[in-house]
Formats: sequence, structure tokens, C-alpha cells
Amino acid sequence: MARLSKAKRVKRRWVGLRIKSESDRESLESLIQDLIPDADLRLYDLRSEGDSSLAIMRVYLPDLPRFRAVAGECGWIETLTTSGKIRLVRERLGIPKPPRRR
Repeated sequence: MARLSKAKRVKRRWVGLRIKSESDRESLESLIQDLIPDADLRLYDLRSEGDSSLAIMRVYLPDLPRFRAVAGECGWIETLTTSGKIRLVRERLGIPKPPRRR
């Protein structure tokens, strides 16, 4: 079976977040999944900064308005930036690209 062309695939956005509570990756992933249970959200980068953390999440484009609305309502997430390229979100947040696994 042939793969879908790039134009026909579901588009995604990379969202840069500030998490205002300190938590580990597993608990943060479960908290975020509880916000919008039927959305396919994925946490990519997580970097601690004292009492808060910076994170980059992948959100599919149809789920983005709901994600922004829910994130705006809860007090422990702040949306900082959004882009279609993860490289740009990393630059804006000052998160270095992780080394490649071999």
C-alpha cells in the first residue's frame, strides 16, 4: 500500500509551553492527555528551569484550537509559541537539539 503524499497527511503544529509546576516526564504526559483525552498529543522536549519547565509538544492541527482553549483555562500551562517547524520552537525557547541516538 502506498503512503499518503505530504499534502494529504494530517498537519501538525509544535507548541512551546511553560509548565508552572515541577513534575517528571511521565506524570506530565498523563496530565496533558487528561486535558484532551481524544487528541493525539505528544511531548517531545522537556527542560527544567528551577520551579518551572519548558516543553515542546506536537499537536495535530484540527486539535490546536481546543488545546489552546484548554491550556488557557488551566493555571499550570502557559503557551509561549507555536510553529509548523520544531526547529523554530526550539530556537525561540532556547532549547538545544538533543543528540541523535545511535
